[in-house]
Parts: sequence; structure tokens; C-alpha cells
Amino acid sequence: MRRWLLLTLSFVLMLGLLAACGTTTDTNDQGDTKNGGDSTGEEKKKYAIIFKNTGNPYGEKQMEGFKNAIEELGGEAILRAPDQPTAEAQIQIIEELIAQQVDAIAVVANDPDALQPALKKAMDRGIKVLSLDSAVNTQSRMVHVNQADPERIGRIQIEAIHEMIGGEGQIAILSATSQATNQNLWIDWMKKELEDPKYENIELVKIAYGDDLRDKSVAETEALLRSYPDLKGIIAPTTVGIAAAGKVLTDKGLQGKVQLTGLGLPSEMAEYIENGVCQWMYLWNPIDVGYLSGYAAHALVEGIITGEPGESFDAGRLGKKEVVEDGDGSQIMLGDPFRFDSSNIDEWKDVY
Repeated sequence: MRRWLLLTLSFVLMLGLLAACGTTTDTNDQGDTKNGGDSTGEEKKKYAIIFKNTGNPYGEKQMEGFKNAIEELGGEAILRAPDQPTAEAQIQIIEELIAQQVDAIAVVANDPDALQPALKKAMDRGIKVLSLDSAVNTQSRMVHVNQADPERIGRIQIEAIHEMIGGEGQIAILSATSQATNQNLWIDWMKKELEDPKYENIELVKIAYGDDLRDKSVAETEALLRSYPDLKGIIAPTTVGIAAAGKVLTDKGLQGKVQLTGLGLPSEMAEYIENGVCQWMYLWNPIDVGYLSGYAAHALVEGIITGEPGESFDAGRLGKKEVVEDGDGSQIMLGDPFRFDSSNIDEWKDVY
């Protein structure tokens, strides 16, 4: 009898322990819900950014800024980029994002017009669409986020190379892709600046395209040096291109013989500024471009703005930003290009 009672008590105790374990599991599940999602059951809104291609440090920083903004705002950031910088690859990603029913798509375009059918389809499905850095045409987006005034970006690079080469000699431009909206616009302004009589002794001999790929940009730089042995300067308005050109000029010991300027990342260009290959160059903070785009995407989704000139919204640490005219469309301007040289490169090279 006593043995039977002990067995019964043991069985009851085991049942109690099992019940306690079950209660503990339920508590942990509830804790996970509180820490990992919305306790009301409402899903986070999804904000996607598409860069030109993978393996681009500038693009990685831009997407980082976008993600920071979206996470500050409580949303989910989706970061996408194709392996190759083509419109076709971006279109495939856009179709995938439409199927995922994202709330907004921000795109750095590989082509201004080719993305239009896919982006219009996205807008027809209620997805808010904006471009940043490299624009799509105005029928393909609600607003564009511009890193700086395109006219100033173009003209200031000609002014720089003019000063570097002493006002005379052959120069070349090493661009990204031939379809890149931003690159082509800047180059147009460079050509307009060159029409000024003060540049009459400067000859633009070639516009080369490295497709924002390091190896191709290296090859194009080497081809420029072979084809134009009297070349005095190279303008590379692309972070991949200017770093590639800097390496080629350094490896060939051409410091001071062929001048280099353009748009570059301080972290990648510090050694070329320090060794004299590039006296100075320009850029904006790509993290800020992405960050501003994240806040603009959120403002579109929440109905704070529609993309019409005159509207304004809060852009987090960047303060209040206004939507302004951009031809037959609208844009949001980040600010002026910033000059990096030997006097300040040390303080910026560890930032981005």
C-alpha cells in the first residue's frame, strides 16, 4: 500500500513538472512576440531599395543609410541589387518586389526609361515609387532624391581639372554606364562648362565607360593612357571609376603627370590623395542619400507627401526637407558637393 502511494505521488509530481515546463514555453513565446514584432499583430510596412549592382562600396553605404532610416521609423528594409548593372536585372527584382507586396520601392536606375513598365505596374498596385541618385523618368516615379545640384556637380569638376592642369591640355572622362542618368546629366553640364572661352586650351578627347565595374574601369583607364600619351587629366564622376584610375596612375608612377579628380569615397581615395595622384575630389555622403530616401519613402507611404512641389516632411537627423520642381517632375535635394583634399581626408576616410 505504501509503495502504491509513493508511485502515485511520483506520478502527480511528474505531471506538475510537465505542466510547469509547458507554462514556461508559452511565456517565452509571448516574450518573443513582444521583442520581435508588433504585439497588436500588425505587420511592419516593407520598404525596398534597389541599387545598380552588387559589390559597389558606394551602393552598400547608400543602402545602409536607407536601412537606418527605415528601422528608425519602425519599418522593414529590403536591400536588393543585381549582380550586373543592367536594366533587365533591375526589372526582374522589381517584379519580385511587386509579388512580395512591398509598400515602397526606391531605385537607383541603370536606365532612365527601360524600367518604366515595371515601375508603373508597381504604382498601379499601390506601391509608392521613388528614385534616388540615378533617376528614372518622371512617368516612372513619384519623386526623385538628388544628392546635389547636377549643374554644380558637372561644372565644379571641370573647374577642378582646369586648375590642376594649368588651363591647357587633353582631358578624358571615365564614366559609369552609358545609360546612367546621373552620369550623363553631369557630363552634359561638364560640356556646357567647357564652352566658356577660358577653357579654349583644354580638349576633351574621350568619354570612356567602365560600367561601374572595377576591372573594366582599370582596363578603360589603361586604354586612355595608351591612346592618348599626352593626356593631362582624367575626370571620373563615379566612385568605382576614380578609385580604379587612382590605382592605375599610382602603379604606373604618373603622380603629377596625369591629374585625377571626380567623385570618390574618402575611404577608397585617401591613399591617392595622400600620394598626390588626386589633389582633390568631391562627393556627398552616400549614407545620407540613402537615409533621406528612406524618410521620403515613408512620407509617401504615410501620405505626408505625394511628390508635388511645395510639400515638405521631416527627414530625421537631416531636418526638414522640401519637394521642389525637377523639369516636369519633382525632386528632393540633399545638398552641395563637398571637397575632399589633404587637409580633411584623414577625418573622413574612416567615416565612409
